[in-house]
Amino acid sequence: QFSKEHGKMALGDFFFDLPKDIYPIGRLDEDSEGLLILSNDKAINSLLLEPKNGHWRTYWVQVFGQISKKAIKELEIGVEIHVKKQKHHTLPAKIKKGMPPKNIPYLDVFEKHTSWVRISIQEGKNRQIRKMTAKVGFPTLRLIRTHIELLDLGDLQPSDYKKMDKKQIYSKLKLDR
Repeated sequence: QFSKEHGKMALGDFFFDLPKDIYPIGRLDEDSEGLLILSNDKAINSLLLEPKNGHWRTYWVQVFGQISKKAIKELEIGVEIHVKKQKHHTLPAKIKKGMPPKNIPYLDVFEKHTSWVRISIQEGKNRQIRKMTAKVGFPTLRLIRTHIELLDLGDLQPSDYKKMDKKQIYSKLKLDR
């Protein structure tokens, strides 16, 4: 995520004043936005991303169409998607229809033809949320990660960052149990 691929912007294009040996914990697809943890603590990666640890990640998702109660229920229960050409039934998710916080600017180009849902999941399969919303008939137009456990974007704007010490981040990510 620090190196350009296909000429698209990457983290290395931003002029962050970061120490050496910093790397992203997890990933955001190139079409996604939001919270990304950068750290030199390699333990966070395994603690946070290990599926058996089940850390919640929350996203605001703009979908095409007015999402139905039936679709929300299906997402809550879990749906079947394909991951690496294998069928995968997603774990239950927390879903709430609504509008994103004010610090998330929304594109009003198709506003009357779209809706927003907050989706919280405990697993992070490749493009999982996009596959889930497409499966229930409401393709994702925009995907913004706002939380990982108690760590949230707050008022941070795109390309802003906040430095945290190990104790703070472990507490917010519920890794200090």
